[in-house]
Amino acid sequence: MSSTPATPPVNPRLALLNPYPFERLRALTQGIVPNPEYRPISLGIGEPKHPAPKLVEDALMANLKGLSSYPATAGDPKLREAITGWLQRRYGLALDPATQVLPVNGSREALFAFAQVVVDPARPGATVVCPNPFYQIYEGAALLAGAQPAFANSDPKRNFAADWSQIDDATWARTQLLFVCSPGNPTGAVMPLSEWKTLFELSDRHGFVIASDECYSEIYFREGPDAAPLSGLQAAAQLGRTDYRNLIAFTSLSKRSNVPGMRSGFVAGDATWIKRFLLYRTYHGSAMSPMIQAASIAAWNDEDHVIANRAQYRAKFAAVTPVLAEVLDVALPDAGFYLWAAVPDGNDVAFAQQLLAQYNVGVLPGSLLARDAHGINPGAGRIRLALVAEQAECLEAAHRIRSFVKPA
Repeated sequence: MSSTPATPPVNPRLALLNPYPFERLRALTQGIVPNPEYRPISLGIGEPKHPAPKLVEDALMANLKGLSSYPATAGDPKLREAITGWLQRRYGLALDPATQVLPVNGSREALFAFAQVVVDPARPGATVVCPNPFYQIYEGAALLAGAQPAFANSDPKRNFAADWSQIDDATWARTQLLFVCSPGNPTGAVMPLSEWKTLFELSDRHGFVIASDECYSEIYFREGPDAAPLSGLQAAAQLGRTDYRNLIAFTSLSKRSNVPGMRSGFVAGDATWIKRFLLYRTYHGSAMSPMIQAASIAAWNDEDHVIANRAQYRAKFAAVTPVLAEVLDVALPDAGFYLWAAVPDGNDVAFAQQLLAQYNVGVLPGSLLARDAHGINPGAGRIRLALVAEQAECLEAAHRIRSFVKPA
């Protein structure tokens, strides 16, 4: 006698997740046949395409014996020392490698996991505040942790900085975690010290934790002593918050060292939260491979390849931005490897669809990176262009876009 199998349980919060922007873009471009006269060029996905440093490859190959060992979740002390050494050289900070840093398998997984540690869904109205537009992991992390996301829209009049004043006091009072991204994805905006001061004061008043996503910090375009983007940790130290209370910074080698496939980064800051995060990660099984740790040590200890990488991006942006500025509202960002361009008629989705069809260039509509908040979608009418390929390819794409917007 047959019976209907019982339905297995499933986490209902999974149903709250929105499709990732690239899934939505695939659906929007399904059925489009790009013009075969042009070879495909994608400026849509922010995946570094410059070659990985040889010193990293050599370190990987020299440490294959690491495959035979279980790694510690806290990481090799030599890796933590390499990380704190880089923080000292880059920002002038003195952090304890034993208690204030932790290696992670890329900033993406760490940003998601950290929300699961911070958020208490049993507290009424549990809220996570995010910039808007934003890296989609922030929203997913909030929803699966049992919180509701609240959004602070970017302000074009302030170089696309997030307008934190859009979050009212009642929402701040419910907030448990704030995601910030500086340099920003997709806008490239860098937060100044005054903005950090405001957020620290709000954190002290309401008790929320700040997760500072800084994975684009090493790609910038200005010269001089103040050219490099300010870190949240650096801002805290300048404001006398040397305990980094309720602040955790997230940094990755993916963009800095062109090794997105290594999945290597670190978190640093408040020792209390580092200890809690380590406990979570010990159970979660988030230890970094010994091979990757060895290669990461080599990367954090070397700055020459980073300087060379930055020079390539500077040359690309210097070549591409003026071409696009002839036909689009676009300017050099503070940092990062994206251009955030306004399209002429304000329809970012149609622009992306028609550009793909006519000139075989893929771009990401800005509206897919944002949510409707405060009466608008702050990404609407703009496109994100990832200048990650070699300069010649990026420049060819720019000329195609110019021809698309303003035919001869």
